[in-house]
Amino acid sequence: MNTIRSTPSFSILFLCMGNICRSPTAHGVFRDLVLARDLHQEIRIDSAGTHNYHPGSQPDLRSQKHAIKRGYDLSDLRARQISDLDYEQHDLLLAMDWDNLALAQQDCPPEHQRKLRRLTEFCKKHQAAIVPDPYYGGDAGFEHVLDLIEDACEGLLEHVQQRLTSKKN
Repeated sequence: MNTIRSTPSFSILFLCMGNICRSPTAHGVFRDLVLARDLHQEIRIDSAGTHNYHPGSQPDLRSQKHAIKRGYDLSDLRARQISDLDYEQHDLLLAMDWDNLALAQQDCPPEHQRKLRRLTEFCKKHQAAIVPDPYYGGDAGFEHVLDLIEDACEGLLEHVQQRLTSKKN
């Protein structure tokens, strides 16, 4: 039997420095939300780093440990660096902090600048400008990252669903 795969209607790229802590965590959290709402055929999700520090690596073991405690499996994700094609292919590129947003803005073609935003713009409960890098900290930092990302991903999914609805109408 042939199955017809439709092209997703909306595509999101989560972006941090090395693509081993924050952006794969956001990738995994958002992926689970999308799957739970049966929107995986409509929404494409990916993550990348502004730097090529860890190409092909799994997410940081501490990120995986804290994510799995909340039911998110990140083990299939692999680090990669953002490419020129990412700016064209994705509808939203969401940076975790100001520095990575600025790096993406430097490389992004002018016609795609409007796609660049910070993930925390979608937070509903937390007042945070950025998702801080937990890499050099302890367990509390990884838990805080998950708190912010879960909140922002809920708001992000509402935003994407509104965009998908407006595309259909």
